[in-house]
Amino acid sequence: MKPFGYVRARTVPEAIEAHTSAPAARYLGGGTNLVDLMKLGVETPATLVDISALPLDTVEDTPGNGLRAGAGVRNSDLAAHPRVRADWPVLSQALLAGASGQLRNAATTGGNLLQRTRCPYFQDLAQPCNKRAPGTGCAALTGHSRELAVLGASPSCLATHPSDMAVALAALDAELTVAGPGGTRTLPVTELHRLPGAHPERDTTLAPGELITAVTLPPATAGAPSAYRKARDRASYAFALVSVAAVLRLDPDGTVRQARLAFGGVAPRPWRALRAEDVLTGARADEETFRRAADAELAQAAPRPDNAFKVPLARELAVAVLADLATAQTAPEPQP
Repeated sequence: MKPFGYVRARTVPEAIEAHTSAPAARYLGGGTNLVDLMKLGVETPATLVDISALPLDTVEDTPGNGLRAGAGVRNSDLAAHPRVRADWPVLSQALLAGASGQLRNAATTGGNLLQRTRCPYFQDLAQPCNKRAPGTGCAALTGHSRELAVLGASPSCLATHPSDMAVALAALDAELTVAGPGGTRTLPVTELHRLPGAHPERDTTLAPGELITAVTLPPATAGAPSAYRKARDRASYAFALVSVAAVLRLDPDGTVRQARLAFGGVAPRPWRALRAEDVLTGARADEETFRRAADAELAQAAPRPDNAFKVPLARELAVAVLADLATAQTAPEPQP
């Protein structure tokens, strides 16, 4: 690991000032991703701005029945929060599907959103990687791409975004509060991560020095049936080959009143499935509809030979999750 400077910030303005005044600075929260990448030599910040002491570790109700979680809230604490478990179970399930218990106890809400790809070529300094070193090429284009993207990739990069939590937040229409040198702004979580295009080195739309300070769950989906499911190579501590986050609310006649669907493990960012949602909304909630919706979204997939399995896997996973959510709302009440 290369030598680096260190600043421990006590306030958000202090953190932003420290970041913007030091070249090649990085914010340090839980450190579960950044420190690993520093050990590998992938990340070489000149200065770490430690934000773990900032007062961003609380979860509070918002007007209108929403919920606001500070960016420093640990993943374990957010997953276990009574309102998250009751009103947004898809988020609790997604958090618990990620990493290990030890890592969830250290990882933060903001850091989870900003973790970098686990593409093996990104982490291997001996391989060309446009995300790590712009203009050097992409070894995945001719190499092993089983875990990589089938949606939203570019000729410069096939990497996938690894966060489970971000997929759930995309389905929930969560919003971020972002502070920076120019002030504070609100950003839909679906606009945080960018597709690679010709510049895969830019993971997000954040400006230099900007810091995520909170995540807000809007009230629109509070209490709506929701679920997260993840397909992976082993039962725990593995990144998603494909994951699905869904919110599905039916009318009494069995048609879909509200649908929110997002995929993980298939694209460089959490993939909000807007085409599928258009098919679902107002349609009969049955398997035929769910398959048409998944196919409408996945028709734009461009898989490679060794990750083509992700397309049918995503379809079947989405159909299964939607069917379970529909069945839970139409099953007869148990008799006493």
